[in-house]
Amino acid sequence: MWSNKKPETPQAAEPEPRKFNFNEPPKPATAAWEGTTNMATGTDAIRPLGNTGDRTGTGARLGSSLHVKGEISGNEDLLIDGTVEGLITLDERKLTVGASAKVTADIIAREVVVYGTVKGNLRAKDRIEIKKDGSVNGDLTTARIMIEDGAYFKGSVEIDRTSDKESSGVNAFARTPATAKTI
Repeated sequence: MWSNKKPETPQAAEPEPRKFNFNEPPKPATAAWEGTTNMATGTDAIRPLGNTGDRTGTGARLGSSLHVKGEISGNEDLLIDGTVEGLITLDERKLTVGASAKVTADIIAREVVVYGTVKGNLRAKDRIEIKKDGSVNGDLTTARIMIEDGAYFKGSVEIDRTSDKESSGVNAFARTPATAKTI
């Protein structure tokens, strides 16, 4: 009963020594959500709320498969790639009409950039840009305008100087009366 004989149990194998390569930089650990995408939109699964700091003017987006009839108004930048009929009002924001967009609407915004097709009147407080493949059929009212070579435009242009006077207070091109100096 009290024998000195040890029972035969298999011994655990010694772990193999690890080989470290000190010339390789360490690999950073990734968060569990990194690299995952939302399959429906192809965007990151987690993103910050509110303005993401993206300066491309894509606060909101209407995709190329969307068709909207009615009035669109909002308080964020908008990129349209689909079809819109009606009225678009983004008073202090930027509207971008994408290359595949077909817009039949009157537009009121701070800034309008047209890459696609617009039929309707555009009113921008700051500026209107018609890019080389863009097409606009309607009247434009804005403080500044840029129409690239190759763009199509049919309508009239009215330069609205009231927004210049409000923003700067002094017009850089205004003539000042010359004062004569008598000796």
